[in-house]
Amino acid sequence: MSDALPLSISVSLAVIAVVALAYAAHVRRRERARLEILDAVLANVSDGVLVLGADGSVRNINIAAAEMFDRTEEEIAGRCLNDLLSDAPERPDEQQADEYRTDAIRSNGATFPVDVRFLQLPGQRESVLVVHDLSRVRPDATEEEQRFKQSQYFARIGTWDWRVDTDELYWSDAIYGMFGYKPGEVIPTYSLFCDAVHPDDRERVREGEIRCIETGENHDEEYRVVWPDGTIRWLRETGNVTKDETGKTVKMMGVVRDITEEREEADQIRELAFHDALTRLPNRTIFEDRLSKAIDRAKRHKKKVAVIFIDLDGFKQINDELGHAAGDRVLINTGQRLINALRASDTVARIGGDEFTVILEDLETDAEIHNIAEKILVAVSTPTELGQGTYWVGASLGIAIYPEHARTLDTLIHIADQAMYTAKAEGTNLYRIGWEFEN
Repeated sequence: MSDALPLSISVSLAVIAVVALAYAAHVRRRERARLEILDAVLANVSDGVLVLGADGSVRNINIAAAEMFDRTEEEIAGRCLNDLLSDAPERPDEQQADEYRTDAIRSNGATFPVDVRFLQLPGQRESVLVVHDLSRVRPDATEEEQRFKQSQYFARIGTWDWRVDTDELYWSDAIYGMFGYKPGEVIPTYSLFCDAVHPDDRERVREGEIRCIETGENHDEEYRVVWPDGTIRWLRETGNVTKDETGKTVKMMGVVRDITEEREEADQIRELAFHDALTRLPNRTIFEDRLSKAIDRAKRHKKKVAVIFIDLDGFKQINDELGHAAGDRVLINTGQRLINALRASDTVARIGGDEFTVILEDLETDAEIHNIAEKILVAVSTPTELGQGTYWVGASLGIAIYPEHARTLDTLIHIADQAMYTAKAEGTNLYRIGWEFEN
């Protein structure tokens, strides 16, 4: 009996220990879950939250606070509160009020208005500050004003005004993002605006604004801006002037809109409309437009223009034996070889199938044309590695010269086309120059 009692006590103590450990683990899990929920909440609130130590230094911040002050958590940790808030007390126990309004300080020194709420945690030496950024939406703004601000963001449209006799410039919140800044991050000035405009567009934008000020004409310009990180965006700015009671222009006012995506879409549509989808070379439309302009320039400067039609020999065999993918590769390679063989001022185009055209400008003698024709034949006929073998294509060239063979676009094209068929009928890797043609 005496031996059984200690054993019973030992078992009881072991059970108590196991229960205690289980309960402790349960408490730790609940505490961990509570902290995870708390972290998730803090990460998603829009106000900045700063946890202060007993000495008043910042211990922790949430994501909104980091974005608000434009600093990382590591950059803020350990800082005194008055590095972040104007007129902030050095210690939490020196707080004058639980709620107050002051200016916050970003990393670049720019200030912005905030509301601050001070929370002392019961039984804790730590305290919490909740910081609400007033630079985005005024607390007294009406619901209609707030909707207007939001619509500006979504539409990427902002309002601006500039006092023409000073450097003073106003931006609505939406404009900051168009120049690569957060609202309130910088103080907008006309000098800041001018520096942000792309150097190639700056003079044109300035001239448009001066014209608007002097004549009262509507101001409407599209221009590029360069963000602090080097990103380039397209903006469209419209506006007009306001005058005082004496008729003197005192201010320009208007709107600005981000049109980057619109420009990119327009460029893509233009690319598809005027360039060959496979080789990216100019298509027939661009070829004929450039030929027409080349003829006009040659007429003014008493120079020659040559048009070369090129048809590949042996291309159909590659397409039939190896498939369209191999044929496409030949066409792409041919286009690049033509570009490499010619001058930057010459035009290479693909007008369909395995037919290419070339426009040569600023020619003095027929000898130049013969030399270029030989270079084209060598470039095109260089063997190409396709699949498991080496394949060769030749070319037949037909050439027409302005003004020797014709003086109009249509006739030049017709003569070059006929000369090409003559060369093709005689063999491969040959060129023929068109005949004299009366106009």
